[in-house]
Amino acid sequence: MAVAKIGIIGGSGLYKMEALKDVEEIEISTPFGSPSDAIILGTLEETRVAFLARHGRNHTLLPSELPFRANIYAMKQLGIEYLISASAVGSLKAEAKPLDMVIPDQFIDRTKNRISTFFGEGIVAHIAFGEPICRNLAGVLAEAIASLSLPDVTLHHGGTYVCMEGPAFSTKAESNLYRSWDATVIGMTNVPEAKLAREAEIAYATLALVTDYDCWHSDHDSVTVEMVIGNLHKNAANAQKVIQETVQRLSANPPSSEAHSALKYAILTNLEKAPAATKEKLSLLLDKYL
Repeated sequence: MAVAKIGIIGGSGLYKMEALKDVEEIEISTPFGSPSDAIILGTLEETRVAFLARHGRNHTLLPSELPFRANIYAMKQLGIEYLISASAVGSLKAEAKPLDMVIPDQFIDRTKNRISTFFGEGIVAHIAFGEPICRNLAGVLAEAIASLSLPDVTLHHGGTYVCMEGPAFSTKAESNLYRSWDATVIGMTNVPEAKLAREAEIAYATLALVTDYDCWHSDHDSVTVEMVIGNLHKNAANAQKVIQETVQRLSANPPSSEAHSALKYAILTNLEKAPAATKEKLSLLLDKYL
């Protein structure tokens, strides 16, 4: 069913760009249920790409309700090899100001109620996750941003993304704790998304779009909902430009990625003796190793 190599997960506004041609919607079912919404396929810079509105196109899903496994498995079914996660975040550092872009290279997982693996039910796998972002894909993303010279946007290449459960935002005590850990941004969606992408052997990188300072900042009380929404709209417009440039660069020179062979030494179970039903359920991930 492979139809595209580049996927984007983010807000529904990301695929509403004039440059996207031959647009079609496809409904996909997976062994883990349906993804957040229909997947939008289109041609961008002469390259087929797949877009998924992470929270549904009308933003109807809480972060804890997201069908993370179905979302990533659906991307794998489409043949996606490179996945860009566009995500709104709060800043934990003064230098990462609203409208800036951050390409984190680390995560701290503070989630509590999410299934973070495709495995189980008779098959055990432990992926390496010390470097959770594909360095080469992140490099292409950074080069694309730098080439655009976006007004009011500073790129921060590297940093730590704290993923919290939500939906409530942090207390000041929590926010200051994360700052003491030297974290850069905070959001609610990239874990277990990044872990599942690694299990699916998809190169993954985050385009973190800063909307506001988290509640640690002395000026936070002066931040209004209108300001945050305004920043969201500006971020979406900037993200469209970044995605278009990144797709062009990825298509011209797709980088190698260690993620593409992440399961090679990760599966501990003798697959010849593993339950047939589980092997069938995970056939998309396992067939190359059977």
